[in-house]
Formats: sequence, structure tokens, C-alpha cells
Amino acid sequence: MSLYVKRTRNLYDPHSPSPFKLSRSKIEFFIECPRCFYLDRRLGIGRPEGFPFTLNKAVDALLKKEFDIHRANGNPHPLMKKYKIDAIPFAHEDIEVWRNPFTGIQYLHEPTNFIIFGAIDDLWQDHKKKHLHIVDYKATSTRKEISLDQEYRSGYKRQMEIYQWLFRQNNFAVSNTGYFVYVNGQDDREAFDGKLEFNSEIISYIGNDSWISKTILAAKKCLDSLEIPEPSPTCAYCPNVAAVNKVTKNLS
Repeated sequence: MSLYVKRTRNLYDPHSPSPFKLSRSKIEFFIECPRCFYLDRRLGIGRPEGFPFTLNKAVDALLKKEFDIHRANGNPHPLMKKYKIDAIPFAHEDIEVWRNPFTGIQYLHEPTNFIIFGAIDDLWQDHKKKHLHIVDYKATSTRKEISLDQEYRSGYKRQMEIYQWLFRQNNFAVSNTGYFVYVNGQDDREAFDGKLEFNSEIISYIGNDSWISKTILAAKKCLDSLEIPEPSPTCAYCPNVAAVNKVTKNLS
């Protein structure tokens, strides 16, 4: 019995001369737990897939359609006007490529021979300076004030910083300020009536991508090693696997 599953795709071979594709989410994986990362990308033993967030995907798709209308018309979305953001959705021929999770925005990090990539939700362009703002859509349902300060949302910040870094490596002028478009499902209505109502808000975030290159180097060092790393003390998976293995061994 194991919490892990065997994988065969895109495994790291330290002897291969071909560039190795490493997604933004796998870098986050490395930060969470080097052991799980090594098992997944080097040995093909990955964590089980999580439950699909189909409602979140539906919200993402509808927000993209909504902002794309203003992208095509070259004018700001009403939410941007409400928050006094002097920008418009950025029109570029590669926008759908950058949104595609299998392609995304890519960059070959030559010191590691890793192709780093990630799929964005949106880009806005500042009217005056023409700098790009990375935009990420988030859906939630809470009666509390939405804040980026919760520990589990640290990953959201790193996500935005990697996107900022990727576009800079592709020679785009990118602002340190990114935006989270949060839609909050309201559960205080009298009835469902076949619809879920949302309140929308924009939360700004000033990113710092100085950690990314050294983290990519550390991820390569991890994958090049012949030894499986120690688990992160905060990993939720490794202790469970160890406990299962211990019980199984005692029963055999």
C-alpha cells in the first residue's frame, strides 16, 4: 500500500543532453518537499492526483472570456476602473499559447539546461509606461476578508513571481506589481435558485523574483544526486508513507 503512484513521463535523466522541462508547479513542489520532488521527477513515483477543481476552472474560463472582450476592444474592464488601475488587457498573438498549461511562457535556463515554463491567466499593460502586469484569477467562498498573508497563499505569491521572471527572461518589461482577481462566492443568499453569486475584487501584490535562479539551481542539484533527499518537516505525505511502510513491514 502506498500514497504514491508510478509515473513514466518527463523523468529527469542526468546523462541526457536534451533540455529538461520543469514547470512552475514542479518548482513549487520542490519548495514544498525535496524528497517528494525527487521521487516524482527522478524516479517516477509521484503523489496521487488531487481532486479537480472544476468550479474554479469554470470561473477561470468565464473570467478569461470576459476580459478578452475588453482585450479585443482595447479598453479597460470595469473592475480595473473601480480599482483605478490605469491599464488594459494586453493584446498579443501568443496570449493563448501562454495560457495553455502544456506550453505556457517558456525560458531555457542555460546554467541547468532546464526549460522553465508556466501558464498564466492574464496580462494587463500599463497605459503610460507600457509595462506588463501579471494577473492571476482566484475563486473562493468566505465571509472573512481575503488576504494574501495566510501561509498557504505563499505559493500564490511565488507563482506570480515566477511568471514575472519568465516574462522578463523573454525580454518583456514587467512591473513588480501584479494583481489577483478574486471572486468570492456568496453563501448568505436566501436561496440558490440555480445560480451562485460572486463578489469580485482586485488585490495587488509587489513581487520579488530574486529567489528563482538559485532555487532552480538547487532543484537541479537535488535531481543530480544519487541519494534520495530527506523529507521536508512540513510535508503532509512523507510521514504517512513512512507510517504505512512501517505497519506493512510489521505485518509481513
